[in-house]
Amino acid sequence: MDRSGLIEAIGHKAAHGGELSADQIGRVLDAVFGTVGEAGVIAEALKAGRTVTLVGFGSFHQVGGEAALRPGKALDEFIHGRAG
Repeated sequence: MDRSGLIEAIGHKAAHGGELSADQIGRVLDAVFGTVGEAGVIAEALKAGRTVTLVGFGSFHQVGGEAALRPGKALDEFIHGRAG
């Protein structure tokens, strides 16, 4: 899935709670994950030596100077078909 596909999927998923424009969703994605020209908040936290934890999804952290994701239980179970 590329950026535009992710924006569209988020829009469909969030539509039941109100209308979000593709531009609004894109700005949030850019703020969280960053762009070629500007780091997002996850990258900034990792560079500062911090871990970013999203309960159920997982945690972004550094391993040997490289960015890594440790999946949370809910994500791991969903991916492996064990989600309820």
